Amino acid sequence: MKIIYLFILFIVIALAQIFVPIQMIMNNEDTLVSGTVYKFKTRPVDPTDPFRGKYITLQYEMDHFDTKDTTYVVGEEIYIYLKNDQEGFADISEISKIPIETKKDYVTARVTYYYNGKVNFQLPFNTFYMEETKAYDAEMAYIEANRDSLSNNIYALVYIKDDHAVLKDVLIDDIPIKEYVEK
Repeated sequence: MKIIYLFILFIVIALAQIFVPIQMIMNNEDTLVSGTVYKFKTRPVDPTDPFRGKYITLQYEMDHFDTKDTTYVVGEEIYIYLKNDQEGFADISEISKIPIETKKDYVTARVTYYYNGKVNFQLPFNTFYMEETKAYDAEMAYIEANRDSLSNNIYALVYIKDDHAVLKDVLIDDIPIKEYVEK
């Protein structure tokens, strides 16, 4: 009898371990299929992590917002409501400490700094993983693209749906960075 209970417990745990990753994958795929796409201007660097591999850390130009509210605290979760500017890049329409009943797309972020009416924050999609053999070439391509001094030539393509964001790609001159380094 005891063996039957252990077997049932084993099956339940095994199913839970399968269900969680599948649910995460399905959420990401749903966001990619039915979410709204935004282009975020970036300033990447290429660190390495022995446990996670090669990746590009993305620093976004859109990392602050001017406000008259002086009660923002470092580490606090805030809601960043988005819109597209005239050039098709993501821009902030407003920020809030509490969710606003609206149909606007938003992401949650953490306040990193507040001073003199300016709230700085970090967006949650700031890591883009690369194949190790292409990561160095991607870093060099970024440096070269930065020399062009065009503000719109490097950006991240992010899909957003119901506060779920998926970083799909990083593009240089409208070419995915993985393809860009191959040419």
